[in-house]
Amino acid sequence: MENFLKIGHRGAKGHIAENTLESIQKALDIGVDMIEIDVHRCASGELWVIHDFTLDRTTDGSGEIAKRPAEVISKLKVEGYFRIPLLTEVLDLIEGKCDINIELKGLNTATPVCEEVQKRVASGKWEYSNFLISSFQKNELFQVRQLNDHVPVAVLSKASVPEAIELGKLLKASAIHPSLGIITRDNTKLCQQEGFKVNVWTVNERQDILRMLDFGVDGIISDYPNRLHNPLLELKP
Repeated sequence: MENFLKIGHRGAKGHIAENTLESIQKALDIGVDMIEIDVHRCASGELWVIHDFTLDRTTDGSGEIAKRPAEVISKLKVEGYFRIPLLTEVLDLIEGKCDINIELKGLNTATPVCEEVQKRVASGKWEYSNFLISSFQKNELFQVRQLNDHVPVAVLSKASVPEAIELGKLLKASAIHPSLGIITRDNTKLCQQEGFKVNVWTVNERQDILRMLDFGVDGIISDYPNRLHNPLLELKP
């Protein structure tokens, strides 16, 4: 039961504000194999770790991230206290502690993310295997593959696992990331038979965690990574 990847969703989203350094540190403290984050590129080119295309839901700012410069974004607060981190800050924090799944959420993120990955690998402190680049956006994933054949990629899907498998073949992907709503025992086995790892999202409830383990998935992405350590126990936030 322990032989699966424990992946913190946006850090430890169920405990502390998502995609913040504090949430990521919480996931590290709990003990994870990998942390999943989202990235967008702002108007001045920097990569920020934030989920939405707009600032409105999670910060005290407003408008599209892609249309705001770093000078503006750096001053915003998440839940009135935390700040939006840069991708470089997140990588500095987790270096040598766990792997990272970077979801290319925003447009035009593939190239700068690949550049950062290459820089980290060249430093000698990271391996390509420490990274997993995922996205719902096909164009971004194909751009990653065009730029660097060594970067592991994962296909996100909330609609069709067979379609994700076909796309995965074209991308030479390492993994398929299906949503909890579409995963079955059969399509888990199908992915694995085709050579893909299966990391399912977002799995928070005890019974769902146990069901995913029964299906034999390779990894579980959860807002509550603490629950992945003792899924047989009655679990609390």
